[in-house]
Amino acid sequence: MVSMSFMQHILTYIPYALVLIDLRYEGVNCDTDGSVESHLAMGKKLLAAGQLADALSHFHAAVDGDPQNYMSFYRRATVYLAMGKSKSALPDLSRVIELKPDFTSARLQRGNLLLKQGSLDEAESDFKRVLHSHPTAQEQTEAHGQLVRADEIQRLLAQAQAAFSAKDYPGASAMLDSIIETCVWDVGSREMRAECFIQMGENGKAISDLKATSKLRSDNTKAFLQLSVIYYHLGDHEMSLTEVRECLKLDPDHKQCYAHYKKVKKLNKQILSAESLIQDERYEEAVSKYEAVMETEPNVPQFSHHAKERICHALAQAQQPGRAISVCSAVLEAEPENAAALKDRAEAYIQDEQYEEAIRDYEEAEKHSENDRQVKEGLERAQKLLKQSKKRDYYKILGVKRTAQKKEIIKAYRKMAQQWHPDNFMDAADKKKAEKRFIDIVQAKEVLTDPEMRAKFDQGEDPMDPETQQGAHQNQHFHQGFNPFSSGGGGGGGGGPFSFKFGFN
Repeated sequence: MVSMSFMQHILTYIPYALVLIDLRYEGVNCDTDGSVESHLAMGKKLLAAGQLADALSHFHAAVDGDPQNYMSFYRRATVYLAMGKSKSALPDLSRVIELKPDFTSARLQRGNLLLKQGSLDEAESDFKRVLHSHPTAQEQTEAHGQLVRADEIQRLLAQAQAAFSAKDYPGASAMLDSIIETCVWDVGSREMRAECFIQMGENGKAISDLKATSKLRSDNTKAFLQLSVIYYHLGDHEMSLTEVRECLKLDPDHKQCYAHYKKVKKLNKQILSAESLIQDERYEEAVSKYEAVMETEPNVPQFSHHAKERICHALAQAQQPGRAISVCSAVLEAEPENAAALKDRAEAYIQDEQYEEAIRDYEEAEKHSENDRQVKEGLERAQKLLKQSKKRDYYKILGVKRTAQKKEIIKAYRKMAQQWHPDNFMDAADKKKAEKRFIDIVQAKEVLTDPEMRAKFDQGEDPMDPETQQGAHQNQHFHQGFNPFSSGGGGGGGGGPFSFKFGFN
C-alpha cells in the first residue's frame, strides 16, 4: 500500500499526461466492452489512491481484454513508472505509439526513457517527432530541451571514447560522469567508466558501476566475471566466489568463468580450512595450510599478506614466540597500523618475556583500535608483568620458560631443590642464603604447578605476595611467613604443607 503523500511525490516527477487522460483523447471512442472499461475505471481510482499493485492488476486485465486499446497500455505504463519499473513501461509505451502514433505524451515519455538508457538516436527521433506533431507548449519546451541534451551527450560520448582509446582514463571518466548523470541506465557508458576506474586503481568505484550493469542487463556474464576478478585481486575470496557463481548461473558453459571459478574455489577452500583449524586450536596445521595458500596464489599480494597475518596469530596462540615475532614483524613492516598483528606480536613478546616491547605494541594497537577490550586487558597485563619481572619471577627461579609444561616444572624443581637444599651447606652464611633460595624454589614450584595460582601469576599477580593478595586466605601459610625448615615442614617429609623426598640414587 502506498500513502497519498508518497503518490503525490511520485506525481511531481511523472508527466501529468501519464496520470490523467489527456483531454484531447478523452472523447475517443475505443472499441471495448463494458468489462474493459470497468477495469480501466477501477484501475484509475486505485492509482489515484496510491494502491499501485491493485491498479496494475486491473490494467493487466484491461490489456488482456482488449489488446487494441491503447489507453489500457498507457495506463499500465503509468503504474509501472510509478513503481519504478521503467524497463516494463517501455514496451507498453511503444505499443501505445504503435496503436496511436500521434499520442505525443507517450512518445515524449518514451524518448525520456530511451535517453536514460543511452539509446541516443532513438531518443532523438522521438523528440523530433514530438516537435513536428503539434505539441502543447509544455511538451514542446521539454522535447526541445531533451533534444539539445541528447545532441550534447552524443558529442561528449565521442570525446570520451577518444580519450579512452588514448588511455586518458581520468579525462574519459570525467566526461562519462556527465553522460551518466542523464543516461543513468546506459550500460555501455558504465562499463567504459568501470574500466577507467580499474585502470586508475579505484576498484571501489569500478565495483559500483559493474554491479549496476549486472542489474541493467540480465545476461551480463562479463560484468560478473569482472567483479569476481576485481574482488580476487583485492583479496576477497568469498565475494569473488559469489560473483563468479552468478556468471555460471547465467551460462554454465562459460569457459572463462569456469576456469576462474576453479581457481577461486580452491583458494577459498584452503583459507576456510585454515580458519577451521585455528578455531580447533590446531595451530601448526593451520600454519601449514596458510603456507599452502601462499603457494597456491603467489601473485596476489593481498592473499600472501592475509596468510602471514593469520600465521602470526596462529604462532602466537601456539606459544611459539620466536617464530611469531618474526612473522608478525614482517606483516607490520608492510602494514604498520595492523592492530591484529600488533596484538599478536605483543602476546608473543610477553611469552618471550620482552614486556617493554609488548607494552609498546599494545599502546600502538590502542591508537588504531579504540575501545578494543583485548588491547586494554593485554596492556594492563604487560604492565603488571613488567613490574613483576623486577621483583620475583618464579619461571626464572626454576630456570624454565613461561610455556613450560607441568612435567618440566617438576623436573626443574627437583634439580634446583637438590642443588639448594640447606643440608648441602656447612657454612652458616651459605646455609642461610641456601634457605632463602630454597624457599623461593619451593614457592615457585607451588605456584607453577597449581593452575589457578599460575594463571594469576601469568596475569601479573604474585599469589605469594601479601600486598597483591590482601584478604585471600588460600596459601595463608606463606603469607604468615611460612618456613619450610620449621618443625614438620623441612626437607625430610613430616607434617606441614610441603613434603620433600628426593631419590638421589
